[in-house]
Amino acid sequence: MTPEQAQAIYAAGEQAVIDRLCALDDQVQAAQQEIDALQRKLAQREKNSSTSSKRPSSDDITKPTTGAKNNAGTKNGKGNTIGGQPGHPKHTRPAYPPETLSKVHEHHCGACPHCASHDLLWLEDVAPRITQQSEIQEVVVLREEHRAYAYWCAGCGEIHSAELPEAVRKEGLFKARLTALVAYLKHVCHASFSTIRKFLRDVVGETVSRGYLVKLITKVSRSLERPYAELLERIPLETTLNVDETGHKDNGERFWTWVFKAELYVLFRIDKSRGSPVLIEVLGKEFEGTLGCDYFSAYRKFMKDLGVSVQFCLVHLIRDVKFLTTLPDLPTQIYGQRLLGALKGLFHVIHQHETLSEEAFAAALAAAKAEIIRIGRDAAPSSIDAKGRERRREAQNMAKRFRQHAEAYFTFITTPGMDPTNNLAEQAIRFVVIDRHVTQGTRGAKGRRASERLWTVIATCALQGRSAFAFILEAVEAFVHDRPAPSLLPAPP
Repeated sequence: MTPEQAQAIYAAGEQAVIDRLCALDDQVQAAQQEIDALQRKLAQREKNSSTSSKRPSSDDITKPTTGAKNNAGTKNGKGNTIGGQPGHPKHTRPAYPPETLSKVHEHHCGACPHCASHDLLWLEDVAPRITQQSEIQEVVVLREEHRAYAYWCAGCGEIHSAELPEAVRKEGLFKARLTALVAYLKHVCHASFSTIRKFLRDVVGETVSRGYLVKLITKVSRSLERPYAELLERIPLETTLNVDETGHKDNGERFWTWVFKAELYVLFRIDKSRGSPVLIEVLGKEFEGTLGCDYFSAYRKFMKDLGVSVQFCLVHLIRDVKFLTTLPDLPTQIYGQRLLGALKGLFHVIHQHETLSEEAFAAALAAAKAEIIRIGRDAAPSSIDAKGRERRREAQNMAKRFRQHAEAYFTFITTPGMDPTNNLAEQAIRFVVIDRHVTQGTRGAKGRRASERLWTVIATCALQGRSAFAFILEAVEAFVHDRPAPSLLPAPP
């Protein structure tokens, strides 16, 4: 607006000035709402793994350089040098036990390396310098042949062939150890069927089709059916359990991989649903334990419908609070900073557990909890626009979360063995995410069942310090010879 236009409005009278000011105010309000909306969208786009549940690999890792490395291998003369640090203990591989050695080579001096003397050398009573080596045999496959001969029966006038043993029929071309190796390569090493074929062809000397490899995985899956079912029967009885889920691809369709992390084992389940019916199907309607999880709606519904005790992940809460501090609205930022400070105070108390008496620790936890809930519920800013809509929705949503579920963030205080975070389930599901990226998922119900059973074996054996390959081999041998399958539950002491 030019000075002449403003003068004309003023000269038109009081009502004209009022109308013009009101119109300008409406324009300002509309522009401000549009700016707020764009700033919120920008903040949403800039979310990363520290302010949301996004995976760290999705973060922008292009960081500005802080300077060229100097001759000492550090940046700007600061930080650690490359390689081992001063005071770091040396780690050496333990020597092979003597009974495991296939051959021992002894090396002696034939002459002095300085004066070339032969007769003046005396063997010292000093332990020899030992270098150990490992090698695989050139021929790693033992091939066997079973011959079933035909016989003519003069009594009935027919030809009869000898029956092969049932174990031979079940094993097929690949016996138990080679079958277990294929399953190990597929699910532990995240190898595709094409990669496994190359390995078998170039290293083992066996040429097989992709279809036969699929049959081997199906055989391993059948051998693990009972160990998997045993955990499925046991899991509703657990007192504490961590749960998480991640996406899964099956023939281009979207499925979900669920992980249930107990103290002594891990169970995987692939399902089309991401909702609470999966929790009801696996845990049942009578589940009386405590569920550690994130704030996803399926867990909230499970808690509401069945009255289940839940521990919502405090790390996820911290990320959501950090997001509030990135928003452009100053009161929302201050609210997020106050809440973040109170949460840090809680973890400060947790880290001091060993230095405090049980009474002092309980009192400190209770005080930290009360402060977090007070700020979360009561300190959230609010602002209503001309149309009656909340302008500070993010802060009010956080306050609503505290009003509805504040206690569920502190269940760990009164539940022994319950962790305040859901890191245990997230760690257990990490290798499955890697497998999804490498192998591109499964192609049918048999593939899904095989994956969830083998993933269960791999994660459980890692948790218990057992060999996944040894367990798969034992299960396949039991399946072939009609013996009871091994158990994934540790033997009672």
